[in-house]
Amino acid sequence: MADAIESGGFGNAAEGRSRAGEALGAELGRVRAALADAEEVHRRRVIYLEALAETDAPAVVADEVLQKRPVGPRQAVPHRQNATEVKELSPDYQVLMAAAADAGDDGLGARLAAVVLGWDSASASRVEGARARLKRLVERGWLVEEKPGRFTLPLPEKDAAAAGRPGGGS
Repeated sequence: MADAIESGGFGNAAEGRSRAGEALGAELGRVRAALADAEEVHRRRVIYLEALAETDAPAVVADEVLQKRPVGPRQAVPHRQNATEVKELSPDYQVLMAAAADAGDDGLGARLAAVVLGWDSASASRVEGARARLKRLVERGWLVEEKPGRFTLPLPEKDAAAAGRPGGGS
């Protein structure tokens, strides 16, 4: 048995386990560092989105709209040619229209739309729900999607919105 130890028979197995343990420990350290980095990125994104939601004007419009109309059963979005004003839309759609007007030529994205609606923008299902609402507004003629994923007011609406604002419309 002493010969086996001296020749490395038993020592190699223990040494191999030791090296494997060290490699696993090093890998665990790398994974923990990557997790810490990802958590920091997530924390910064949450702070950014919260700040964006606080400074976004449509949130004020949302409170005003909700006070005027009680929440009731779901309403279908009317086609643009059958409706005269944005006020005929449900409160959530009115908020989206106000956000699209504020976004201007850059357009409103689905993630920002989710924030404007007061939803968790980190949730893919909420962002897709907001995108579906924006697409529905496009189908009914309220918005246009000139660039993929960017929703803006149709040209005549942009001109009317600019004319109604102080210093807007030339």
